[in-house]
Amino acid sequence: MRESFYSAVVSDVLDSAGFRNQCVAIPLTPATGIHKLVGRCKTTQWEEIDCEDPKPYELELKAIDECKPDDLFIAAANGSSRSGIWGELLSTASRNAGCVGAIIDGAIRDIAPMREMEFGVFARGACPYDSLHRQRVTAIDVPVEIGDVTFRPGDLVIADDDGVVVVPQEVEAEIIRGAWGKIHAENEVRDSIRNGMSATAVFEKYGIL
Repeated sequence: MRESFYSAVVSDVLDSAGFRNQCVAIPLTPATGIHKLVGRCKTTQWEEIDCEDPKPYELELKAIDECKPDDLFIAAANGSSRSGIWGELLSTASRNAGCVGAIIDGAIRDIAPMREMEFGVFARGACPYDSLHRQRVTAIDVPVEIGDVTFRPGDLVIADDDGVVVVPQEVEAEIIRGAWGKIHAENEVRDSIRNGMSATAVFEKYGIL
């Protein structure tokens, strides 16, 4: 899937299955030079604070330590740019636990070191401030929302230059089968167009365009 899947084709299959609100509409863009992430949600909910945190980083570090291979760290921070809640050290620690990347609905920092280590992070933007006493994790491994799309622990996520798509676990097998079939069909369509078939004829033959 990491080699062949892309967000648009998965979105199309989800649409066909009646799941029409699985794509994050807000801009979450690749910030570290890695343009595709495929993994399973390790979810965290964040809040802004305006006081001294009595237990700094507690749940944040717990979530990192509990990451498993193929996890994709999800930070639902309501788009806040108050601090950079993800950076080089968290990338290093999560990668050591098997995490494949992070999707941050907020700001990040240490972009150059993360780019150098080739750790994929999609985010809203950047901010050099530390999250200490500014933002904190309030819950881990719970359903969270980013841009009106629900991310649940263990859900499959595909993120690339087109956007971020979430596949609910209850239909995952069906969507994966459908995506493989659509990818194969689109390859045939592409070849037909390259060989001179008109767009109208292609659509009449394959029903895909």
